[in-house]
Amino acid sequence: MLVVVCGLPGVGKTTVAEYAVDLLDAELLRTDVVRKELFPDPDYTDAEQSAVYDELLARARDRLVDGHPVVLDGTFHACEYRERALGVADATDSAGHLLRVVGDQSTVEDRIVDREDDASDADVRVHRHYRDLFEALERDHVTVDNSGDLDHTYDQIETAIGVEPAK
Repeated sequence: MLVVVCGLPGVGKTTVAEYAVDLLDAELLRTDVVRKELFPDPDYTDAEQSAVYDELLARARDRLVDGHPVVLDGTFHACEYRERALGVADATDSAGHLLRVVGDQSTVEDRIVDREDDASDADVRVHRHYRDLFEALERDHVTVDNSGDLDHTYDQIETAIGVEPAK
């Protein structure tokens, strides 16, 4: 199974992705981490972004071919990247799920300001920049509203991927 977790910076993609990883006993691949591995001092250029997604999807393909579930965590702001990711699921005969994480603006901005020890460099300015760039989701997906408490968020994830936590 491949789960693609997308959304704007600060909405809680990593919270959603980490819970999906726990539910599926999957491997988490984050664009923020891959970016820092490839570019220790990133400039966030289009070329860097393309390289990051190329590497992320290559790693996902390798793990899926080996029979391991994968959760991808990134903005996936461009339709092209989401389609390519779900194409990896199709090419490996894996189930693919697209989750878009959203949250109310004030909560998101508070989370960004309060971040510590996270691989993401995104600040409120970056969040607003991507808000303007985020391309509409034209494919079937589930929207996870991460504005409320974690239990509500977790329930939405379980429903979206059809897995309940082990008791």
